Amino acid sequence: MTDFFHTWLPFIYLYGVGGLFFFAGMYIIIKSSALNRNRKQHRWWIKVLYGGYFFFMSLHAFLIIAALYF
Repeated sequence: MTDFFHTWLPFIYLYGVGGLFFFAGMYIIIKSSALNRNRKQHRWWIKVLYGGYFFFMSLHAFLIIAALYF
């Protein structure tokens, strides 16, 4: 069985530190009006970007759990 430092620590680093950069970038994009929340198509892209981040985070967590316990 692998330990915490080889399984969950890289996951926490990837989505923790990477998430800081992602959410900081999204904040800058929205504040600069590169994506305008008043436009329907831009709202869709905001949802796609946030949804993609959380989708891949949950997929990665599921695959780690599946590899460790099944």
